[in-house]
Amino acid sequence: MNPILSDFLNGTCFNAYEYFGAHATVRKGQQGIVFRVYAPNAFAIELIGDFNDWQPVQMHPSEIGLFELFWAGAHAGQRYKYRVHAFGQDAFRDRCDPFGRSAEVRPHTASVICEAGKYRFSDSVWRASRGNHYNEALNIYELHAGSWRRHEDGSWYNYRELAKELVPYCRDHFFTHIELLPLAEHPFDGSWGYQESGYFAVTSRYGTPEDFCYFVDVCHRHGIGVIMDFVPVHFIPDDYALARFDGSTLYEYADHTGLRMSEWGSCNFDVSKPIVRSFLQSAADFWLSVCHCDGLRFDAIRNVIYWQGDESRGINSNGLDFLRGCNSGLKERHPDALLIAEDSTNLIKVTAPVPYDGLGFDYKWDLGWMNDTLEYFSLPPAQRAAAHHKLTFSMSYFYDNLFLLPLSHDEVVHGKKTILDKMWGDYDQKFAQCRTLYTYFYTHPGKKLNFMGNEIGSFREWDEARELDWELQSYPIHSGFQRYLTGLAGLYFSSTALHQEEYDMRAFRWVEADDTAHSVYAYTRQAGGDQLLIVLNLSDRAYPDYKLRLPQPACLREMINSDCTNYGGSGLTNDWAIYSDGPDNEISLALAPFGSCIFRVSV
Repeated sequence: MNPILSDFLNGTCFNAYEYFGAHATVRKGQQGIVFRVYAPNAFAIELIGDFNDWQPVQMHPSEIGLFELFWAGAHAGQRYKYRVHAFGQDAFRDRCDPFGRSAEVRPHTASVICEAGKYRFSDSVWRASRGNHYNEALNIYELHAGSWRRHEDGSWYNYRELAKELVPYCRDHFFTHIELLPLAEHPFDGSWGYQESGYFAVTSRYGTPEDFCYFVDVCHRHGIGVIMDFVPVHFIPDDYALARFDGSTLYEYADHTGLRMSEWGSCNFDVSKPIVRSFLQSAADFWLSVCHCDGLRFDAIRNVIYWQGDESRGINSNGLDFLRGCNSGLKERHPDALLIAEDSTNLIKVTAPVPYDGLGFDYKWDLGWMNDTLEYFSLPPAQRAAAHHKLTFSMSYFYDNLFLLPLSHDEVVHGKKTILDKMWGDYDQKFAQCRTLYTYFYTHPGKKLNFMGNEIGSFREWDEARELDWELQSYPIHSGFQRYLTGLAGLYFSSTALHQEEYDMRAFRWVEADDTAHSVYAYTRQAGGDQLLIVLNLSDRAYPDYKLRLPQPACLREMINSDCTNYGGSGLTNDWAIYSDGPDNEISLALAPFGSCIFRVSV
């Protein structure tokens, strides 16, 4: 038996895409394509495609459920499907290839033969220098490829056009990585890629697999990593894809379990099955090995950890085993790839190594921080004293996992309002608070993720059917807001205090955490010989002479002030240098309403 096939059946495979699917080969001196598909409940499978005028030809079965056929003369660019005849069913179903590398653009559903390895990468130096970024800046720009920018006629940018525009934009804004919403093939634009039909097919909406590889290569050439959103929980229920693929629930839970369908109307992967584990592990590896992505963000991990994502139903031990096995295998193959969990559970070992009973992720989204922070900033100032410790609570659990702070696409859709519009108050007050929100974001320990459009102060919720409102950049308050975020990102990138040793408790210290009367917070960040003091005023009052006691004598030099007129503020800033004096090391600061400032500290 082929070793890949053996591993696939045992649940230990990470490269099943090298065996299954459509692959160019030579047999008896003839160049053609060999097609392989696994369907143990099918009594017959016929191959149909452009190369045989869509007239069905039976594939050769094996005892283990493998069907195979070589077709001389078939070549890249031709379409094909499998016609599946299942036991116990009168009607056949025409299916796309579960391991197909490309597909037609919706609404068409055929798989397309690809020339594997056609694109030649030039990123060996980049890949050799990658790391886990524990002591480096990690500033991720989350992006939907179809709606960042569009042509004047509303058509999509292709992958190559996107690279030309997006890469310099990310460099100018100090983003270290781009995280793409799922690009595995999917039929419905409104799913944003989260309900997929082809786990090994880079969506054809924006070009070919080679075009996508070019995009990744260009990013690497300019020092930007690429993270792919990966969906291991569920898949589309449409009958041309994985659902009841061979007439049985091959990839999903059996009907009698009550687990087959998810809360989103999709089919849940049954990760207790060895072939499902191999399928998903191979899909994850595909993006890292074939497409050279630098990491994966695992979507909806709560629904893998708990049955149907419901904590009251208990831990899904099969789910935990799958995650540990998947992450360990990926780390063996790609030690420097970033594995990130979008996880809303309270598990404390999500980012612990597997040998230490962890799940093996590098980072976990801090959704608690996100929820508490956005809820606080939506409150009227009069109610903030009672909610004061929503902004301090995150540090009480921060060291339980390696956290990443997300302000993601999920927070700017479905009536939730945009990040800017979530802020309490009138137009100017929203901007003042949002500048301070981002001060908190960039100076709070943890890596960063920001969704496209947040940086220009969008008021319109994200819509996948149209591009961002780039015309906002022509308005001074929006352009000032964007300058402020760029300045913060630049400081985050350059200041060791903001990204080194941040998972060490000694790198963060509260200076003022309990001033509920003024709604003022102050804390220090220090690492690598660099020390910063951050002060946030979350009240609607100006404090021209706010007294703050420092832990030791120091000289402060103001680096960034959110109320600077260049950013759209009123201009209430501090002297360039401030010295603590007296026995209490007290300083006097000017704090604008909803203002924030960052000081470099010399002791």
